Parts: sequence; structure tokens; C-alpha cells
Amino acid sequence: MPLNKASAYIAKQKRRAEECNTMNQEQGVSDRQEDDTSQPIASSAAITQHGEMPQKKFYRQRAHCNPLAHNDSFQYPSSLQDTAWLEEHFPNLPEGQRHPTFLDCGCGFGGLTVALAKLLPEEVILGLEIRLKVKEYVRLRIMALRQENPGQYENCSVLRTNSMKYLPNFFPKASLRKMFFCFPDPHFKRKNHARRIVSLRLLSEYAYLLQPTVGRLYCITDVKELHEWHLRECDAHPLFRNLSVQEMKDDICVETMINETEEAKKVTRSGGDNKRGEKYYQVYERIPDEGAPKIHAGNFFPVTSEEEDANRSTAETDNK
Repeated sequence: MPLNKASAYIAKQKRRAEECNTMNQEQGVSDRQEDDTSQPIASSAAITQHGEMPQKKFYRQRAHCNPLAHNDSFQYPSSLQDTAWLEEHFPNLPEGQRHPTFLDCGCGFGGLTVALAKLLPEEVILGLEIRLKVKEYVRLRIMALRQENPGQYENCSVLRTNSMKYLPNFFPKASLRKMFFCFPDPHFKRKNHARRIVSLRLLSEYAYLLQPTVGRLYCITDVKELHEWHLRECDAHPLFRNLSVQEMKDDICVETMINETEEAKKVTRSGGDNKRGEKYYQVYERIPDEGAPKIHAGNFFPVTSEEEDANRSTAETDNK
């Protein structure tokens, strides 16, 4: 390797090492403070002062990430009896009324979270977001709304976590009334379908957390192929039934989900993935345990349509 190229390569590696060290130091600070909704993160203090409405342009982050990647930066309670984190998120609510009843999984910039908090002040809404900078934006947004509107928005907060891994560490069985999955990452490649947040196996976890006969699961997307995936997976699960068109019209949360999320507004403006501004959605209700079919070894892992197609192709190849 020529000397000038070798020197440039070494300099480049040194810069990368310095950047990694800086990121690790910042991550160490953010990990210690990420679940405290009452204290501003030091690294963002120069961008947004405490109590001011944050500007979205300073908190944008890459939309796609691998939720199945090994990551030890997420904190969670050691047991369900450890509820200290609730006091940090909802300090002005009575002690017995701090448990979240609504989850906005993948809340993005918090449009639905704050809209539901104003629409349903008797409910406790918690937004879940895996991206650190986006979570910080929502935290600052909620703090600013609380300051501008005394007595309001005390019933909402945001938590940075991985919704595909740690929900049972935070929420007891049958403790949730509604779960929202708004415009999730489509993960178009077939090899990445396991990263989709709505799947047959994860639906069992969601059914465990939702209250029977009361709990509802909401899905919305602008990607038709993903919507068909949602329908196929949810229809196949024995503990959920899809609501009729009239039942969805009577649900005030459906209209809010369609119009108030940040991504929904973006789809309305730009047309979304389908270029026509169409939004595909469906709501499912958690049925009583008594009405569910019995689970046994034969149907514990039901074969999906994709697996059937793969098996059929393999059989045809073997026959040839």
C-alpha cells in the first residue's frame, strides 16, 4: 500500500475510534437518564431548554432498526412489584392510578400519545419508542405541554424500550385496555419478517397483557402488503376477533389513530407508500379465555401460509 494511502487509512481508523468513544460516553449518560421524565438529558440542554417545545428537526433519527439485535442498553424493572418507574413518569397522578392502560407501541414523535391523553383524561397513556433521540423529543414535548396547560397531559409519558422484548417486565397480566401499532416498520424482505412487531407469536404476548372482552389491538399502515400480513396473523390467532366496520366507527380511538399520528398526517400530505394517501387499518378485540379453543401440541405452532407455500414448493421439487 502506498505511504500516502496508508497514512489516510490510519487517520480514518483513528477518527472512527474517537467517534465510537464519544458515542459510548454519550450513550452511558443517556442510559442512566433515559427513563427519568422529570430531568432533562444534558446533551440536549443546548438544543431545547427545559419546558420549551422541542423542534423536530433536531431529533430526527434513522427510521429503521433491528429490534432483535442484542442490546443491553435498555433498562427494565427486576420484578412487576418494582413500580418506582411509574412515579418518575406520572409524578402528579395518585399512587394507585399510575399504571398505564393504553400503550402506543412505536409512538414515533408522540402525535397519538398526546392526542389520546387530551381526548381521554381518565386513561393513562404510555408511548413506547426504541429510538433514543425520538424518545427524547416526545419527553420534552410532553413536559412543554404540561407547562403550557397546567393540570393536563399528566396522564401521558414516554418510555424508551424494545416493545418486542420487554413488555412482560413492565405490565402485569390483563392490565391493558388498548394497544396501538401505528405505521410500523414493514420490513419488506422476507428474511426480515421476524422483525415485524405484529406476528402470530407476539400476539400471544399481547393477548396475555390485554384485558379479556375489553382489550383491543389497533393496527394501521399505508402498506397494503403489511396490512394483509396483519389480517392474516391476527385472524389466525385464537384469542382475537376482528371488529366489524360499525364497531370500529363507534370506537372514538379509531378516528384519532387515523388522523392524529405523525405518520398519518404525512401520508395524508404526501400519499404514503401507495401514493394515494390510503390508510389500511383493523381493530381486534381480546376474547374471553372461556371462548378460546384449546391449545395442544398439534396447534401450538400453527403453520402459516408462507410456510405452506415453502413446504409445497419443496415437495414439488422432490417429486421432480
